[in-house]
Amino acid sequence: MTPHGFGEIAERLRRSTVVVHAGRRGSGSGVIWSHDGLLITNAHVARADSLGASRARLAVELWDGRTFEARIVSRDRRRDLAALRIPASGLPAATPADSSRLRPGELAIAVGNPLGFVGALTTGVIHALGPLPGLGPERWVQAAIRLAPGNSGGPLADARGHIIGINTMVAGGLALAIPSNAVAQFITAGPSDIWLGVTLRPVRLPRDDGSTFGLLVLEVEPGSPAASASLLPGDILLGADSQAFRSLEDLAQSLEATGRSGPGLLRLDFLRGSPSNVRRVTVRIGSRSVVAA
Repeated sequence: MTPHGFGEIAERLRRSTVVVHAGRRGSGSGVIWSHDGLLITNAHVARADSLGASRARLAVELWDGRTFEARIVSRDRRRDLAALRIPASGLPAATPADSSRLRPGELAIAVGNPLGFVGALTTGVIHALGPLPGLGPERWVQAAIRLAPGNSGGPLADARGHIIGINTMVAGGLALAIPSNAVAQFITAGPSDIWLGVTLRPVRLPRDDGSTFGLLVLEVEPGSPAASASLLPGDILLGADSQAFRSLEDLAQSLEATGRSGPGLLRLDFLRGSPSNVRRVTVRIGSRSVVAA
């Protein structure tokens, strides 16, 4: 049925938006991408709990109150995307738009579950499209729209209610969404478990060997390759396969290159305890087993 007004468009978006419960880590939002139970959310929303990523249990709540256990099909840490599957059919799937046709000034509509308010809707305009300093070369849909914790993973739509992006974060007062075309590419790529299982923050390091960039490990997911390799919060990643990191994107590219054609070994150099205590570990990317060196 063709929508006849904004209220109907908003209701359709709400019905295509779900609540993703991730145990002790709280909840976020997601989008019904297909009628047969494929959902899209952020990778940081669909994070592992104490059971580990391969056995993580996520609960998805639909607009009509039904709740299903969701299985993680695929995650892409670099683009912060995750595909989930629930045992349901006949769902009100969203309609994706061609994000390459977006222009600044167009109306944007966001739906999500911020701060426990289910199906909250807010509007704004597209501010810009493209990469942002410090966030790598990836393109973002940048919208002058108000988001809050719990909106992550929910839809950003155009005036017709078609999905133009997946809301992910707020930076510089703007909402940042992963473009719908990037989501389509992620889905086409198929299932993947190319991941390390860490939360990182770039840091500067005054070291005698001239290397000044590192990635501080803030958190290690239970059951992840990083945990199996005995990486710990406080460790600082320096490089992979003897190549020093210069940005967070360098690690993402190393992970993707190692696991692209199946399980592979990635050698990580890291600091622990002091600037001179450099260690190395070999991680098997694309599977759950890790070999310590």
